[in-house]
Amino acid sequence: MAKLKDEALNYESHAVGNIADLPKVSTDIEVVEATGTGDDGKEFTYKMTTIDGADYRVPNSVLKQLKAILEDNPNLKEIRVKKTGNGMSTAYQVIPLA
Repeated sequence: MAKLKDEALNYESHAVGNIADLPKVSTDIEVVEATGTGDDGKEFTYKMTTIDGADYRVPNSVLKQLKAILEDNPNLKEIRVKKTGNGMSTAYQVIPLA
């Protein structure tokens, strides 16, 4: 049995990052649907991926942009995602790399 202070010192928050936090992303990563709870207590679903043990959200607008890019370049292997703004005014830009 562990002591409370030991548990607190070893605690690591399980926050979900954003795909825009990564310097580059393979287009072959696995994406799954996850469920979260909003500030209002309501459940919502979102797409996410796990890379090196960390979870990253994949916004729908990124999927939409990537679909358009892949229609012209189906062999694309890597992208970068730029994020601007925050909250309801967040925008994402998908940049093809290779």
